[in-house]
Amino acid sequence: MADHEVNQNNQELSRRSFLKLASGAALGVAFGGAIPRLINLGDGMVAVPASGGYLLVDTKKCAGCVSCMLACSLVHEGKVNLSLSRIQIIQNSFEAWPNDIEIEQCRQCTFPACVEACPTGALRANPDNGNVRMVEERKCIGCMQCIEACPQQPARVQWNHEQKHSQKCDLCANTPFWKEEGGANGKQACVEICPMRAIKFTAEIPTQVGDLGYRVNLRTASWKQLGMPID
Repeated sequence: MADHEVNQNNQELSRRSFLKLASGAALGVAFGGAIPRLINLGDGMVAVPASGGYLLVDTKKCAGCVSCMLACSLVHEGKVNLSLSRIQIIQNSFEAWPNDIEIEQCRQCTFPACVEACPTGALRANPDNGNVRMVEERKCIGCMQCIEACPQQPARVQWNHEQKHSQKCDLCANTPFWKEEGGANGKQACVEICPMRAIKFTAEIPTQVGDLGYRVNLRTASWKQLGMPID
C-alpha cells in the first residue's frame, strides 16, 4: 500500500476515533475534566473538542416569518434587528416551494475552520458551555479571518457592524437580554420562538456530509392533513 494511502487511512481512523471520544462523557474523564482548546490526535493532526449541541432545521416547515432572526437579535443585542441575527433566513421569490426558503444556521462544525483561522484565540470551543464555538468579543481584533474561513455560504460567522467584532451562534450561551439558561445544556431562542417548530436542538453529532445531517424532517402526521408532504 502506498505511503499516501496509509496516511489517509490513519487520518480517517483518527477522525473517527476523535468523534467517538468527543461525543460521550469519556472526553471529560480522559482529560481529567480539563478540556483543552485543541486535542492532539497524533499523525500531526489536532482537533477541537466536539460541541455539546447542534441545531437541525426543516426548511419545508419554515414559513419565512423570520421570528427566529428577530429573537436571536433581541436576546443577544437587546434590539430587534435582522442584520444582527446569528441565524439567517433567505427567501427567494423566484423559486417554487420548497426551494424558496433556506434556513442557514451555524453547524458547530466538528472541525471548525473559523476556530482554526482566528489568530488571537477569540473564537474557541468554550468548555464552560459544552464546547460551543463562541467569539470572545474583547479578544476579537476585527481581522474577519473567521468569516473568510467558514466553508458555508453564506458564512455562519457574521460581522457585527455596530460593535465592530465577529459574532456567531453560541446556542444562546451568552444572552444578556434573556433570563433563560442557554448553551448546550439550556434553551435556544430560535427553537423556542419558531411557531412552525422548524428548528430543533440535538446533542448528537449530525452527519458531516454537506447539509445532510443538519436538514431533517420535523413534520408529524398532522401535516398530511394540511396537504403537506411528510416524507
